[in-house]
Amino acid sequence: MSAAPVILDCDPGHDDAIAILLALASPEIELLGVTTVCGNQTLEKTTANAIRVLDHVGRADLPVAAGALRPLMRESAVAPDVHGESGLDGPDLPAPTRGPSGEHAIDWMASVVAGSSAPVTLVATGPLTNVALFLARHPEPARALERIVLMGGAIGEGNVTPAAEFNIWADPEAARRVFSSGIDLTMVGLDVTHRALMTAAHAKRLAASGAAGRLVADLHGFYSRFHRARYGWDGAPVHDAVALAHAVDATLLETKRCGVRIDTGPELSRGRTYVDVWGSAGWRPSCHVATGIDAERTLELLLTRISALG
Repeated sequence: MSAAPVILDCDPGHDDAIAILLALASPEIELLGVTTVCGNQTLEKTTANAIRVLDHVGRADLPVAAGALRPLMRESAVAPDVHGESGLDGPDLPAPTRGPSGEHAIDWMASVVAGSSAPVTLVATGPLTNVALFLARHPEPARALERIVLMGGAIGEGNVTPAAEFNIWADPEAARRVFSSGIDLTMVGLDVTHRALMTAAHAKRLAASGAAGRLVADLHGFYSRFHRARYGWDGAPVHDAVALAHAVDATLLETKRCGVRIDTGPELSRGRTYVDVWGSAGWRPSCHVATGIDAERTLELLLTRISALG
């Protein structure tokens, strides 16, 4: 069976960096390239971080294309309290060895999707600005996508407000466009990512495995501080890597087809994902929503694959 072609649209970010490494380490998928968006940090920083991660594992061959500088309608808001001023605080990574592609991310996506011999899966692990722009600017390549798997949202909790998850909150107008697009969509939200925590024991195992594993261990060392202080957890979720893992092995998550609507209203409700789990609202099912996770298998996949990168 041939590897499924994948584009990873992200905003590195510790968990995005881990998702990049998992994609590189998984023979089930072929990572065609990485596109970046403003989110966890500014576009300049997230783009540099994507290149730094690829440099670290000797993958200068993979293209990186920078996308949206800011949300569609909102002012940009980054997360230095979670990811540090660089967006990848913790490890000592050198400056990137190259710049991004000369093409805007959405134009690069369009040419790659149109030129692929097999339908492409788009995995989106940052705010959905690039994805919304791609759907609007390039509708024919967008319709040719196999599906979109995104990390974002939640059925019943938030992490930037009591009601909203960061990626959806950062650009709710973009999220609304994506969720109403009619494209096959899977939402991997906090309901499942908060159940799969990477612990210090996992990090120790990775640190002994080689350069890629040491990078993840160093990322975890910084990233886990926030989650320990905020939630009291002995570990940290690897949100974006869970979405990527679902593209590798769909059996890791349980999903339910639901109607989902995005709140673009004022601050208290901004970015909330309303999920009609039980059909009480009578909304047309529009999204596969992750409702359960085999956390042990997900983490074992992550550790085994990244350890094998050496």
